[in-house]
Amino acid sequence: MTRSFFNLYSHDFARVAVAVPVCRVADPPFNAKQTLQLAREAAQKGALLVVFPELGISAYTCDDLFHQRTLLDACEAAIAEIVAASTSIAAVLVIGAPLKVDHKLFNCALVISNGKLCGAVPKSYLPNYGEFYEARQFSAAENASSTEITLCGQQAPFGASLLFDIPAAPLLRFHIEICEDVWVPVPPSSFAALAGATVLVNLSASNIVIGKSGYRHQLVGQQSARCLSAYLYSSAGRGESTTDLAWDGQALIYENGELLAESERFLDTSHVIYGDVDLERLSRERMRQTTFGQSTRRHANEVGAFRAVSVPVSLPGARDLPLTRTINRFPYVPSNPETRDERCAEVYNIQVQGLLQRLGATKISKLVIGVSGGLDSTQALLVCAKAMDRLRLPRSNILAYTMPGFATSGRTLAQAKDLMQAVGCSMEEIDIRPSCMQMLEDLHHPFAAGEKQYDVTFENVQAGERTSHLFRLANYHQAIVIGTGDLSELALGWCTYGVGDHMSHYNVNASVPKTLISHLVRWGAETDQIGDAGSRVLERILATDISPELVPGEVEEVIDQKTESIIGPYELQDFNLYYLLRFGFTPSKVAFLALSAWGERDRGVWPETGNMAHNEYTLTDIKRNLAIFADRFFRTSQFKRSCIPNAPKVGSGGSLSPRGDWRAPSDSEATIWLHDIEKIPD
Repeated sequence: MTRSFFNLYSHDFARVAVAVPVCRVADPPFNAKQTLQLAREAAQKGALLVVFPELGISAYTCDDLFHQRTLLDACEAAIAEIVAASTSIAAVLVIGAPLKVDHKLFNCALVISNGKLCGAVPKSYLPNYGEFYEARQFSAAENASSTEITLCGQQAPFGASLLFDIPAAPLLRFHIEICEDVWVPVPPSSFAALAGATVLVNLSASNIVIGKSGYRHQLVGQQSARCLSAYLYSSAGRGESTTDLAWDGQALIYENGELLAESERFLDTSHVIYGDVDLERLSRERMRQTTFGQSTRRHANEVGAFRAVSVPVSLPGARDLPLTRTINRFPYVPSNPETRDERCAEVYNIQVQGLLQRLGATKISKLVIGVSGGLDSTQALLVCAKAMDRLRLPRSNILAYTMPGFATSGRTLAQAKDLMQAVGCSMEEIDIRPSCMQMLEDLHHPFAAGEKQYDVTFENVQAGERTSHLFRLANYHQAIVIGTGDLSELALGWCTYGVGDHMSHYNVNASVPKTLISHLVRWGAETDQIGDAGSRVLERILATDISPELVPGEVEEVIDQKTESIIGPYELQDFNLYYLLRFGFTPSKVAFLALSAWGERDRGVWPETGNMAHNEYTLTDIKRNLAIFADRFFRTSQFKRSCIPNAPKVGSGGSLSPRGDWRAPSDSEATIWLHDIEKIPD
């Protein structure tokens, strides 16, 4: 069946669910009814995998009642009821129940789908300390002698080393461990991940005491991060015996260290949480992190012990099924204000540290920088100022120049001067128009004869003259030139090659995308990094249209040449850059993610800052700008990136350094990416 573009399963996502039913102790018929009710609800909402708590069919707190045949028979009857009912539930169910196998009792997880008992996994580690005495009633998995069981009239694989594959979702292989199994130094799920499990499932009961909720987050989050996997964690809620313990019903879904969903705790009712797991992202991370493969080889014996079991289930069909998870509009900028402040301070420190090291290595104490009154040069100048402060050198060692050309507006020129004054650096204005005119005359360019021909040559003559001046000024003053161009401009090739803004001695901004530059400058204003007057200048800079100011406008002092009208909105192009560079997703998947993030301005969380515009984009907007990005990134711009100056990498989103994150041919084609974009519906 062909699925809709707007269906998350079309893009290698899988919706998973963790259910916490209200239970009754030693009442399997009631517990089975609750289980089926939540399973149907989850399947109706598109969940492919639904996980329930440990021993949920019997309840966890039965103690010595587990050795009563009446209870065990009732559990088997409840399991049979769930297996029969599963034929009408389009999801894989993982339930907890006690099972008698080979005259031993095991605490098990059962995998059920489409009327079939697909497998049973016994608990490996039985706690026998504190308030838990499971070894009194149960045997550990290593004590099992059978590898198959017969239950509900069906034969099924049995053992702790089972992996479950869903053929309809080839990237979804899941492994089950039970409660204590993840609390041990080397959880079984670690080896399961090396054996290919992308989703790790934990059926837990887990009573609650002070501090335990936070520790569960740490435990589950770190295990999902180390294993480059999703991790689904359940725990028992209302109905378990409170003779000595209390239960909070905490359910968690993590993906590679990131919390996707968490239940409200101490609820009086049954509840389900959902997470849309990006299976392709997990696969890509494992491919990129080659040490993951090395670990697989090193633990070949443990990995080789796993058995794969196929689970029959169909994916939701042609209906639209949008993501429930929030896709951050600004992948380089945290939405949480506190986290954002920490991120901004960290970026500054990285940029400053890189510059300090370069100055120390060259034994140079002066910096030359061109200041335009725009975002990038502003951020670079602020970094220079902090570097001088760290070196206990006067800020006058920063030799800052503003160089108006044929299209420089009075606004940006004033902003550049006010900024330099607020920073306290050496400042000078150099009018580059005479030297540009000399160059244009030498070229016999029509502009030199009075014609209004504003072509690429006209623009690059100005960009080149500015850079040429900066390098010669650096020679003269025994300084180094600080670059100002950012990651977004490098991605789109929006820079003048060679003797232009492409080149410098050291570029502090080269791995910082435009959207993050904007937030760094805004953070500088909000935190008074250069005083009250300086903050007001920064606010004016933030409110100025982004422009190279190389082509004069029809009306003097009006900026007609706006960068984003040519190469697309930076907020969208940075989004495209992140997912194409960091994960190598197809453009169609990037478009699906972009629509989830940008399709509705009232959906999701915006960074709480300043007078930031809250834009939204249609799929048509997204498709058009994605095509601009793909063509410029894959076809026309790599030759510029292959020889960029040194610069510090600031984030895990990647850089475009030819010496580090990105090595690509300068003469490749964009054909296959553009062809994929054509598949995106209009």
